[in-house]
Amino acid sequence: MSLLSLNQVSAFYGPSQALFDVNFSVAEGEVVALMGRNGMGKSTTIKVICRMLQHRGGTVMFAGNDVARSPSHKVARMGVGLVPEGRRCFSDLTVYENLIAAARKGAWDFAAVAELFPRLLERRGQAAGTLSGGEQQMLAIGRALMTNPKLLLLDEATEGLAPVVRQEIWQAISKLKAQTGLAIVVVDKSLQELRGVADTAVILEKGTSVWNGAFAELSADVTDRFLGI
Repeated sequence: MSLLSLNQVSAFYGPSQALFDVNFSVAEGEVVALMGRNGMGKSTTIKVICRMLQHRGGTVMFAGNDVARSPSHKVARMGVGLVPEGRRCFSDLTVYENLIAAARKGAWDFAAVAELFPRLLERRGQAAGTLSGGEQQMLAIGRALMTNPKLLLLDEATEGLAPVVRQEIWQAISKLKAQTGLAIVVVDKSLQELRGVADTAVILEKGTSVWNGAFAELSADVTDRFLGI
């Protein structure tokens, strides 16, 4: 049984349609790469899953529940953890305060997050707004993990970061895959890094899912056609 499934999902921003026909599923413990060129609907799909944007057609099911009428805070409590594009940490709060702001009981507590990202332990009492971009991204991931989700959504988690920090983030994602049963959806452009963690791939083109399958089966023809690589 799928933990998350989207079936023929459409969505709009006002009168403008952004998603036309999005279909994919995520099993428990599976890592799915959500891919596509800029403006093809990846972040919009993430917003629909988190209920920050309501879909008008199709169905979105999470953990056996139709979430069409569920507000975003309820879906978060159901087990959807979001690391949004742009990080969006609480700049005036300390690292520790950011992490406990939405924490829920479970395996992911401050000690577990600090083990995954030791730099956050070093910066525990520092205001989030004074952290580097990479440290803020680690904080955003740690904050989502401390909600103890069943599904983690990473929207462009390595965009704009220095190569060494990007590598730290990818290593953390690999650890999450290897050591936990967490399902993960990763929005990213780096085929090389995705190849090391993703089980399956979904490609969006103009708001429609145009390819869905095992990541290992992604061919050069497909990536040239839909990703411009």
